Amino acid sequence: MKRFLMLAALSCATGAYASYALAGDSMSTMSMAMNPPPSSKTGSDAALTRAEVVDVDAATGMVTLKHGELANIGMPAMTMAYRTKDTMLAKRVHAGEKVRVRVENIKGTPTIVAMVKAAS
Repeated sequence: MKRFLMLAALSCATGAYASYALAGDSMSTMSMAMNPPPSSKTGSDAALTRAEVVDVDAATGMVTLKHGELANIGMPAMTMAYRTKDTMLAKRVHAGEKVRVRVENIKGTPTIVAMVKAAS
């Protein structure tokens, strides 16, 4: 009886390992790259989101934006203060202006990397 139980346990363990190995093997050819969804926009505006400048602190390079969805970083539309990659970006805009921005996660911090004034 002991022999039967040992063989049954060994069989179950081997079967579980074999199915784990097969699952791992079948997934080895899958691409795990995480890419943002393709954009329907073309040209230089493909990565820019419409926004309105709410406040600017040029000394610290912080700009508060009321913006649409930032799909590339998975952020919904909201009003939030962002650090700028270059403080000169903050010095070029004023509260109330309409802009188009590109925000990216830099070292875990959402950061404005591009900002252009929108056409009136």
